[in-house]
Amino acid sequence: MIILDEQLLGRNLEVEIANWYRGTVQFIIDLRPDTVIKDDGIPELLRQQKQPTFVTINETDFWQKVDIDSLFSVVCFHLPDTRAREIPSLLRSLLSHSEFDTKRKRMGMVIRVADVGISYYHYNDRNIKRVHS
Repeated sequence: MIILDEQLLGRNLEVEIANWYRGTVQFIIDLRPDTVIKDDGIPELLRQQKQPTFVTINETDFWQKVDIDSLFSVVCFHLPDTRAREIPSLLRSLLSHSEFDTKRKRMGMVIRVADVGISYYHYNDRNIKRVHS
C-alpha cells in the first residue's frame, strides 16, 4: 500500500503510480475522511494499515523527525512543489532498487530521495546510510 501526503492531491500522481504499482494507492486523508490530519498524527494512522509506504515532499517535517517503527515506512522526496510530477517515476525507481524492492526491506525505514542520491535510516538504527542511485 502506498499512501500519498495530502499536499500531493490534484496532480493525478495516484493514477500514474497505480499504472505500475500492484497494491493500493491512496491519500492519507482517505484513511480518516472529513477531518484535519496533522503531521504528528500520521504515524498512528499508518500503524493501522498493513505495511504502508507513506510518500511526501514535506521533508522538513518527516526526515529525522517522524516517530517511525517497524509497521510502516516513509519516503521523503527532496523536491520543490513544482517538481512533484516527478514522484511517480522516482518512486518506481526507488522501489526497484535492491535495498528497497520489497515491503519487508522497507518497513521501519525513513528514506530521503534527492538529486544527489538516496539516504535512509531504520527505526532501530538512526545512523544515516547513503545509497547512490
